Amino acid sequence: MNGNWPTSGTGATLDARAEALLASYERAGYAHVSPSILQPAEPFLDLSGEDIRRRMFLTTAPGGAELCLRPDLTIPVSRDYLASTQAGKPAGYCYLGPVFRHRAEGSAEFLQAGVESFGRTDTAASDAEMLVLGLEATTHFGLSEPTIRTGDVALFAALIAALDLAPAWKRRLIKDFNRKANLAQDLDRLVLGGNNGRPEYQGVLAALAGSDPKGAHALVTDLLSIAGISAVGGRSVAEIADRFLEQSALGASTKLPRDVRGLIERFLAIAGDPDEAAAELRALAADMNLGHEFGLALDLMESRNGFLAARDIDLKRLHFSTAFGRGFDYYTGFVFELTDPARSGDPLVSGGRYDGLLTRLGAADPIPAIGFSLWVERLTVYGGAR
Repeated sequence: MNGNWPTSGTGATLDARAEALLASYERAGYAHVSPSILQPAEPFLDLSGEDIRRRMFLTTAPGGAELCLRPDLTIPVSRDYLASTQAGKPAGYCYLGPVFRHRAEGSAEFLQAGVESFGRTDTAASDAEMLVLGLEATTHFGLSEPTIRTGDVALFAALIAALDLAPAWKRRLIKDFNRKANLAQDLDRLVLGGNNGRPEYQGVLAALAGSDPKGAHALVTDLLSIAGISAVGGRSVAEIADRFLEQSALGASTKLPRDVRGLIERFLAIAGDPDEAAAELRALAADMNLGHEFGLALDLMESRNGFLAARDIDLKRLHFSTAFGRGFDYYTGFVFELTDPARSGDPLVSGGRYDGLLTRLGAADPIPAIGFSLWVERLTVYGGAR
């Protein structure tokens, strides 16, 4: 965390300000929930970004189950929603409570508040509502004009879907979106053609690439178990096997033409206010014939812009970038961060759409979802209150 922010815990008065904000969310129809602090570790290890994984507090139960102190509240609220009678139905929740992460500065326990909305099919309208509620939070604490950064993961996913690439490479590039250094490295590998990783592995990887997926997974899992490997970096043997087999798929003879890399880089360079960016994206889609899926993602962006304008949000205040993402692997669409340019780039409020998360947590059918969280300790430096 940046040293410009306070590193001490929040006092009772400051907590009261956060509680007053939570009460306003309850009045808006979001039920107050308090998920368990102790959570199964697997969903966080599998679904969160690398930054969260390496900061988690992990422990093992007597029966062998791996548990953690919740590092974030989106997954716990989602799990509780799926276990409730509301699962699959439109429902909204708000929360205020401690989360736990290893940090270079400040306490490892700090307050997080936020809102999660499930089951709403009016995607553009609910996207706009979350940003408006986030802006109300900064105003509540006394910051009336934060910097607003926005992006849309779905646009990048639709661009990659339109390319002639092996499925494993498409999955890899989409996962790389939140880690731009990895994305640049993988684009270099694709332009050169195939996997240029450690040479001693290449024969094994090549043999696995053409084999039956289930059989290959069983073989790698058995080899790891025979070697006495049970977990590495919080990942199970099955997860390690999955990553190894993905490397074999990435090592297949795939080569990315330089003009396609140029297309990706042209896409990632588009930035500005959302209306101007949408016009540039329309031109790119027409030039490169990016297809129906990209057009649908762009339609949604333009519809969202309309709902934001209808809520009196000046789109000129928004800094949209196609390259903007966040450090969580589960985001699938609209993402945003609110910061104070006078202090640092650390987010005060951040969130986005995660339509794929609920099925990965066990839902039988896809459930639309969007939410945001706010950093109470960072917001409490401001003087406003309601």
